[in-house]
Amino acid sequence: MVEESVLSIGKFNSMVSLAAFFPFKSAQAALENINAISEGVVHADLKLFLETNLALSGKKKASLGVSDAKIGAALQEELNISIQTGGVVAEITRGIRLHFHSLVKGLTSLAASKAQLGLGHSYSRAKVKFNVNRADNMIIQSIALLDQLDKDINTFSMRVREWYGYHFPELIKIVSENSMYCRMAQLIGNRKELTEEKLESLEEVVMDSAKAQAILEASRSSMGMDISPIDLINIERFSNRVVSLAAYRQGLQEYLRSKMSQVAPNLAALIGEVVGARLISHAGSLTNLAKYPASTVQILGAEKALFRALKTRGNTPKYGLIFHSTFIGRAAAKNKGRISRYLANKCTIASRIDCFSELPTSVFGDKLREQVEERLSFYETGDVPRKNVDVMKEAVKEASDVAAELKRKLEKKEKKRLKREKKLKKLETNGEANSDAEAEAAEAENGAEETPAKKKKKRKSEALEAVAEQPEGNGMEQADPPKKKKKRKSDADGVEVKMEEPEDNATEQEELPKKKKKLKTEKVDAEPATETPEMPVSGKKKKKKAAE
Repeated sequence: MVEESVLSIGKFNSMVSLAAFFPFKSAQAALENINAISEGVVHADLKLFLETNLALSGKKKASLGVSDAKIGAALQEELNISIQTGGVVAEITRGIRLHFHSLVKGLTSLAASKAQLGLGHSYSRAKVKFNVNRADNMIIQSIALLDQLDKDINTFSMRVREWYGYHFPELIKIVSENSMYCRMAQLIGNRKELTEEKLESLEEVVMDSAKAQAILEASRSSMGMDISPIDLINIERFSNRVVSLAAYRQGLQEYLRSKMSQVAPNLAALIGEVVGARLISHAGSLTNLAKYPASTVQILGAEKALFRALKTRGNTPKYGLIFHSTFIGRAAAKNKGRISRYLANKCTIASRIDCFSELPTSVFGDKLREQVEERLSFYETGDVPRKNVDVMKEAVKEASDVAAELKRKLEKKEKKRLKREKKLKKLETNGEANSDAEAEAAEAENGAEETPAKKKKKRKSEALEAVAEQPEGNGMEQADPPKKKKKRKSDADGVEVKMEEPEDNATEQEELPKKKKKLKTEKVDAEPATETPEMPVSGKKKKKKAAE
């Protein structure tokens, strides 16, 4: 009945009616609510909505239909109401999703689809951005690349062995390691050109003088074929690639070691960086590994053997990835299963400490490793190991001391950072003050360059004023304005002569005695007096008298 009425809006409206609707206030609120629902947590908005619109008390208690069983269990614990999750609830929720725009007034299907799309994008973006396992992902990728590099380097080095073996087959027996063989092929090149001069470089690569001497003697009596220069160049290029890959693998292993010391230091201290990284990679994340029981960690990586044993009713595997640790290899054959079970137990404890501790320290991992060592010696010699309680008490005490030391170091770093910031701010302010001072100095220099010109102008203006005042002092007649101008011009010429002559004859006046100076000044004073009668003032005066 419900399934048939879901598709038609008329039948669905006759069965379902909208009682209450509470839209989200913002996109942030919607994202918070959907994150809470995905984690199985009852959000405050959802709780308030249900409390206001559901009859939680009274004779008739409401029954709430929830599509997700996880959030349904959380609601039942929170509100203490009856929850229904299966059967008809799924069909009703499907019909609500299909006809939601028609149930709510003012809402169109286009607006509803846009809102759903935007919320979906923001939810997925937040999941990627705030991923708890984002540090584990680097470990997973690096260990996968490390395994791939091991396979590739092995394959390529075997190819170099076969290729260079045609020319120098005796080198394979002397040098067995792959990367060292490629470096030797790169160094030797043509074996006929190998002399005692290269013996030191051979010793540096092989790290053994006897091996280097054996390589030199084998090159002289080798039964390999001759090789052309082009083939030798190609072999050298390929061996260079293999050597560079081997160097990159070492760098990648150092990177993995540093990441494991940051993310899972206790697990790395207990079982090693590579095996711990393989366990995290196989589990998917450190959180998943921490959730596994010790029995699952023990056979992690041996799933095929486990299901084959269950199918054929044979013996189940005793260990999986933890077999690569040194403890199981050191144990006797009869104790391998016991030590693997004990080691898996300690690995589970270490992974849980790494996952949920605030400050990453390797104290617990070192203590757990000591316990495994004691258990190994107990299986071999019978020495009774320490109790787990005593070991954990010591570990907690040491971890608290290490945590205090780390906090102190972090506080020191923070203080240093604040001091650096203060110094940088002071330098910036001083730099701004210096730039202002430089600008003022530049302006002052420009003003100083301009001042001599201004002084000259002032001197000229003062000289002209002095010339204008001289005729009034001499008591000359000022009948007409042209006479004034001409007299001023003549006086100005006289003044100029007076100004110029002392400047030109300044050195002479210092050398000559005072009498000569007086004579010169008298001559200079006499020259403008002689010049004044020659001016055409007398002619004009005569004309004026005649007119009168």
